[in-house]
Amino acid sequence: MKLIPEKDQAVIEKAIYLPMVIIVLNQDLKLINNSQIKLKSPYTEWIEKTIITVQKELSDVKRYMKQNQIKVEKVKTDESFTQYVFIYKGYEDIHRYFNPRLRNRTEELLKYYLYGNNN
Repeated sequence: MKLIPEKDQAVIEKAIYLPMVIIVLNQDLKLINNSQIKLKSPYTEWIEKTIITVQKELSDVKRYMKQNQIKVEKVKTDESFTQYVFIYKGYEDIHRYFNPRLRNRTEELLKYYLYGNNN
């Protein structure tokens, strides 16, 4: 397979991680809404604003991928790894990601979007 340029590799990584960030944020939003916190509004507004930011970026990623003939599909998940197929301009490549790495990178991005991007 042809090597995927760094810029496109970064876009592919976002296509993997941003949906995970959105899932975590939506789950946390549900937890807050169902909690006994007295003043939920500041937390829910913060999370909702962050979800919108991540969704906009994911939309840009999807648009770029479509324009550049890039696809990412999750193939399978087991206890240790998640496997993805990257289709890059007609070429197919399989990549395996260590599940703790997926979780840790998702957490890093979550912190970035919650703290570093919404100031």
